[in-house]
Amino acid sequence: MISEKSIASIESFDLVIFGANGDLAFRKIFPALYFRYEEGQIKKNSRIAAMLRRPEDKDVFMKTLRSEVKKIDGVDVEKWDELLSCVEVVDAKSSDGKYNSLEKWFDHSKNKVRVYYLATPSSVFGDIAKSLDQSNLITHDSRIVLEKPLGKDGDSSAEINQKILKYFSEYQVYRIDHYLGKETVQNLMVLRFANYVFESTWNSNHVKSVQITAAEKLGVGSRGGYYDQYGALLDMVQNHLLQLLCLIAMEPPSMLTASQVRTEKLKILQSLRKFDKNSIQSDTVRGQYSRGKKKGKMLASYLEEVGTYESDTETFVALKTYIDNWRWKGVPFYLRTGKRMSDKFSEIVITFKEVPHNIFPEKKPLISNKLIIRLQPKEKIEFVHMIKVPGPGGYRYKPLSMKMDYLGSFVGRLPEAYERLMMDVVRGNQTLFMSNDELKASWEWIASISKNWETLQMENELYMAGTDGPGDKILDDGEEWHKTSKK
Repeated sequence: MISEKSIASIESFDLVIFGANGDLAFRKIFPALYFRYEEGQIKKNSRIAAMLRRPEDKDVFMKTLRSEVKKIDGVDVEKWDELLSCVEVVDAKSSDGKYNSLEKWFDHSKNKVRVYYLATPSSVFGDIAKSLDQSNLITHDSRIVLEKPLGKDGDSSAEINQKILKYFSEYQVYRIDHYLGKETVQNLMVLRFANYVFESTWNSNHVKSVQITAAEKLGVGSRGGYYDQYGALLDMVQNHLLQLLCLIAMEPPSMLTASQVRTEKLKILQSLRKFDKNSIQSDTVRGQYSRGKKKGKMLASYLEEVGTYESDTETFVALKTYIDNWRWKGVPFYLRTGKRMSDKFSEIVITFKEVPHNIFPEKKPLISNKLIIRLQPKEKIEFVHMIKVPGPGGYRYKPLSMKMDYLGSFVGRLPEAYERLMMDVVRGNQTLFMSNDELKASWEWIASISKNWETLQMENELYMAGTDGPGDKILDDGEEWHKTSKK
């Protein structure tokens, strides 16, 4: 195994978390801060302000935060207590609409990086930015982190961003997508651009198809109220899957800088073929899970989970799209995501074209080479190739996988996505964050789907909970969804 234990500390900073007592903060933000602190990346003189709407929530919040330590594997209680000593509960707005308590909390004698993390509904993003400005709390070194969803369509997204950009410059805005913080996603850059064998074949001359799947085993659960407003298309495709597509398909940037990477991603979004009334019916599927049964256990339908019998919100989307440029002309990109599928996994599958002629006497079908990039639950890279079966008897062959398991190849814990992304914010590195132009382009493409669905009144295809959904109809002849292995 390889040891790569080389973590540079960052300058001390002030972090202000709006919505600090929410689920996201407890599950992702504070654990990420803990691990960065435990590994020495966050200095002890950094400070964290937890913004609460009601002062009476202070005691409950600190008690809950202390109890969260029990949910973190391998936590050092002493280190956790050290981190908590950096946390201070700060009251939200005063009656005049300003953050007077927060203004007093800052040490204005020091020129520290200020990070405003908005773990709140996007409907209040603009109000928070306005109050920060009115309180004179936005400095040149301030950053603001925005959680999805940024609107429900292009117009609402533009409105939110307009409100933010009234007070913050684009270089200060970090639109977070945790998928881009995953190690295997970042490794796409190294895999492509540091290995000639892949980059030289990463085009329509050699690639047959690309699949991107984000499958979830669970239903909507307690998120039913939120989910019913958005659905799978906006919850997953508009952000996570499109960002993965961009990293797979983009041209090599001249340098690995935020501006260069974002420019190349934008070109891909602008080259995505939009859907019309014909292709929307042949190349897209929307579905909703019904009752199902798995391992003898009955699984509720989506309508039962959200408590209504009238919702047409999709819980499954599968689509086939094309990138109209030289590199990818004619290569289908299959995107698929859904709730209550048979298993939980996220992966990218690049299928290469078959060899033009089979020279072996047996004439047994040759399996296409595949590069499988697994994002979750266990991050790994797998390459499927043909190999001779040992022993006499002629050229008998079968497909074999070469696997690179991150956990098995490197010593130490694999950092979570939020750890990297939060440290990138402090550093001022926007490479793994969406630009406003990318956001606009993604909404334009999404609109060609949602508006055509609405115009044609495309109904959901029902699929039983615990199955893989109705995505087969969009596949070309000879294509099938990759059957993932749990090993």
